[in-house]
Amino acid sequence: MIERLENITKKYEELEKQLMSPEIINDIKAATAISKEKVLLEDIVIAYEKYKKILVQIDETKELVSDSELGLMAKEELESLQMQKEKLEEEIEILLIPKDENDTKNVIIEIRGAAGGAEANIFAGDLYEMYTRYAANLGFKTELISSMPGEAGGFSQIEFMVKGNNVYSKFKYESGAHRVQRVPSTESQGRVHTSTATVAVIPEQKNVDIEIKESDLKVDVYRSSGAGGQSVNTTDSAIRITHIPTGIVVTCQNERSQIKNREKALQILKNKIYEENAKKKEEEEGALRRSKIGTGDRSEKIRTYNYPQNRITDHRINLTVMQLDRIMLGKLEEIIEPLITEDLKRKLAGE
Repeated sequence: MIERLENITKKYEELEKQLMSPEIINDIKAATAISKEKVLLEDIVIAYEKYKKILVQIDETKELVSDSELGLMAKEELESLQMQKEKLEEEIEILLIPKDENDTKNVIIEIRGAAGGAEANIFAGDLYEMYTRYAANLGFKTELISSMPGEAGGFSQIEFMVKGNNVYSKFKYESGAHRVQRVPSTESQGRVHTSTATVAVIPEQKNVDIEIKESDLKVDVYRSSGAGGQSVNTTDSAIRITHIPTGIVVTCQNERSQIKNREKALQILKNKIYEENAKKKEEEEGALRRSKIGTGDRSEKIRTYNYPQNRITDHRINLTVMQLDRIMLGKLEEIIEPLITEDLKRKLAGE
């Protein structure tokens, strides 16, 4: 670990020198890239400096332990320093874990009603409400992209963006199949039904360098429906773009202008193609870590929401919380924080 920390410190110092050089000072693009790289190393370097100082203090205090007058105080001080050293070692271990470069990014979330017909669509709407409340609690902003309302309520499909600081780090564990067990409003005999909705969370990649040929696109224009305001629904401004080579379909209806909806739809399409390519590359290179909590696939059942028992269970970490009502009101940190902790634990164990 010490050797790695020394190398990081040297790299940090090199970056500092580069930022002071005339060539870099006059090159805004290069300076920005170097500054970002330097910031990523800063916390590790600061922690390592503290660690080195504590090691020096420990050596100095050990020499005083045998002193007849200062021995008792020195022994107490030594115990305190040893505890600080151990705590710093734990912090440094965490800081040395490779960071997910997507953690700081905004996300695009798509929810679909799956098995269960009308009830699945209603549940998709409940998940949308849960996520928007959770986002608001964290100070994030949500922006509707498109929606297809269900006949009995909820949505057969809804797509929205969440913007803020480190959004993906909070939402990245939500991709997969969510199962609900409850008595549907349409059920006359009070029987509990099981339905599912699927969630896909995609980190927003700005300035994605993906070439899309116009000939590969099928573009449909239609009138917006659902949330978005009355004025949105008076013209054929909504856009549906199908990328023929991949079969990816993107819709956008939240803007009044057809041109703006098309621009946004194309950007989302690029993000989805990028994400699809990244997953394929991971699989081909065998880079899907065993420690990763969930694969992000829609088909993977990640969670059960049992309304009669007020119970929510995350199957990936065998976590059960008997406060489903609170969680549906946006108190999702009671599930998210244990997922983050478990993910970190697995990475520290090198699984």
